[in-house]
Amino acid sequence: MKLVSFVIDGRPGYGAVKGDGVVDLGRRLPAKSLRALLEADALRDAAALLISERPDYPLDAIAFAPVIPNPGKIICVGLNYRDHVAETGRTVTEKPALFARFATSQVGHLQPIVRPGVSDHFDYEGELALVIGTAGRHVRRENALAHIAGYSCYNEGSIRDWQRHTSQFLSGKTFDQSGAFGPWLVTADEIPDPSKLTLQTRLNGETVQRTTTDLLITDVPDLISYCSTIMTLLPGDVIVTGTPGGVGFKRTPPLFMKPGDTVEVEISGIGVLRNPVAAEPAA
Repeated sequence: MKLVSFVIDGRPGYGAVKGDGVVDLGRRLPAKSLRALLEADALRDAAALLISERPDYPLDAIAFAPVIPNPGKIICVGLNYRDHVAETGRTVTEKPALFARFATSQVGHLQPIVRPGVSDHFDYEGELALVIGTAGRHVRRENALAHIAGYSCYNEGSIRDWQRHTSQFLSGKTFDQSGAFGPWLVTADEIPDPSKLTLQTRLNGETVQRTTTDLLITDVPDLISYCSTIMTLLPGDVIVTGTPGGVGFKRTPPLFMKPGDTVEVEISGIGVLRNPVAAEPAA
């Protein structure tokens, strides 16, 4: 099942993809957002409606929102592929490097990602994202996948010069509308093994990153176990699992996104997240 958050006629909503259309679940279920649906443990109700109901809107009639527009947490993982570690000149750490993004930093599929006016060092980072469906603390590795509602694509757009202001990544990682999350959530029953996916990032049609998710240094079960040791993971929380090698700031010459570009993140079994790049409006 593919679940999508959207805006239509100025109204936020969420639904399930059926063919080329969307069944509006928010009009039929008590939960009024995708995060609320997960909090209510109501994926089975959504699946039942998807079978019985006809689509309410064609896909091209909705404005895609981030898969979870209002997550409680967006936990990002840095340096989680060996080729990316190597190109940055760093060493592999024993434990994952974590940092945060915030909800205002992300947009949905087909929506512009914004290069801020203070920098032209706007870099792409294609990544696999997972969304928590069942709350957990101190989750064991062997039970971790049972806590996942589903998976999506993420472009963890980075403002590289601001990222390097200090040893902490945050300032370059959460500019408003700099990242993208979508196009939808593919439920975990359709992806029983997240280590068997292929990820590609394309800039203006040219492949700039390609990997398979079995190459993650800290894999999905261990990420859930590690993060849940620090904090309670709640339904709707997002973990962005890391980007592979090929990022723009380590190319010769550097390759940064600029207004007018189109960037895509494609993950097998999930789909293609596509976004135009826009300039931040003048203040």
